[in-house]
Amino acid sequence: MFETPQEIKPSASKGLWVGIAVAVIVVGMGAYFFVASRGSKQAPAAASTAAQPKEDADAVRDLKVQRSTMDKSQNGTATVWLVTIENKSQTYTYSDIQYETTYVGADDHALLINKGTIASTSLAPGEQKNSQINDVLYPAGTARYRFRVTGASSSVQ
Repeated sequence: MFETPQEIKPSASKGLWVGIAVAVIVVGMGAYFFVASRGSKQAPAAASTAAQPKEDADAVRDLKVQRSTMDKSQNGTATVWLVTIENKSQTYTYSDIQYETTYVGADDHALLINKGTIASTSLAPGEQKNSQINDVLYPAGTARYRFRVTGASSSVQ
């Protein structure tokens, strides 16, 4: 009347499933190492191109005058500029910064244009510095004045 139930055994053995799992793992690891080895060969090439600048150095574009203030010297005859310059470049360091100061009269004609170099200043990428520049004698009749960067020596950082 009461019979003990018989166990149903799986038709496939456990050994077959373990073998399939090991094969999948081996193939997955092989694919991973293959892709990783291909990627490591390309990384040095990408790093060397990152070190090369994308654009040529352009001091007029990269060096921005953040603030320029003209004042007269203590005796009131010479001009003294207080200038803040920022290097917007991410690649180039600039030194020997060349500038031009222009003094304009009330009739909009240039009274005096002076050119000079800030020799002791070097600006690394992203750096900002203040400089005091002793310029020319203050021209009589000056209504406006202007300071601008005209060039610089560049080097790759």
